[in-house]
Amino acid sequence: MLDTHKGEALLAVIDSGSFEQAAKWLHLTPSAVSQRVSALESQLGTPLLIRTRPCRATRAGQRLLQYLRRSQFLEHEFLAELEHEQQHFLPVTMVVNHDTLATWLLPALSQFLQAEQLLLDISLDDQDHTYTLLESGQALVGISSESEALRGCRAQALGIMRYRLLAHPDFAARYFPQGLQREAARRAPLMVFNRKDALQSNFLLRTLGLPSTHLNCHYVPSSEAFLQAIELGLGYGMVPEIQYQPATGLRPLIDLAPSQATDVTLYWHCWQVQSPKLERLSQAVIQAAKQALLPLPSERL
Repeated sequence: MLDTHKGEALLAVIDSGSFEQAAKWLHLTPSAVSQRVSALESQLGTPLLIRTRPCRATRAGQRLLQYLRRSQFLEHEFLAELEHEQQHFLPVTMVVNHDTLATWLLPALSQFLQAEQLLLDISLDDQDHTYTLLESGQALVGISSESEALRGCRAQALGIMRYRLLAHPDFAARYFPQGLQREAARRAPLMVFNRKDALQSNFLLRTLGLPSTHLNCHYVPSSEAFLQAIELGLGYGMVPEIQYQPATGLRPLIDLAPSQATDVTLYWHCWQVQSPKLERLSQAVIQAAKQALLPLPSERL
């Protein structure tokens, strides 16, 4: 039987990144937190933490974190049901990609979250990397471009987020007077979200044979600022169709590859067996995605 206080100490160290910060969260000394984690490691007979800065979970630690987060949520949900006459909010850890958070997720879930009294604890990453955060036990549920489900979990296809390669008309006239060509794409400043973002470089390699090492890049790690930079003529880059709405009075951006949209299929990852509240959350996300995203090819028949 796992001791609740030991599991709480492990979660605090991972979420805060250090024993010192975890001690502040738990109102303990760092030594007491360390003793609890060490006792848990001794009980299970395996290291659970890599004691770096920040602290990271071992493979066994990641598995345990998944269990602890589920157990913690179930406990909170049970207590909330017992105290149904009182206002009791439940935190749910979720990992999503930046463009999803910047576009359809919150507007679609706002009423549901209020009705269910859920508090979101969101971690952000590129859609190709959110799966890693789920695997490491940092979230209960999440959205990823990875179709393979973790052990004990299920992955539900949500739909397609379509991206367009956009540029300001003046930028396009300056760098692409003859259209999207290899040498022009090599010289023109390219908007990239961060160094994990391979969406634009993969497109240019696939369509023009242009390696990422030959690109001039702006790195702007914000979905809103990324689009704003394109609208200001700083560079060209991939923008979700559902994000770009030309403002009144502004010249619309130019699609540099109108016949070559980039489609990214998104998947909802959750546990196969989960609490009623998390199951309702899963259904709410799936229904919201049907309204916001493009349908899968099989759903268009």
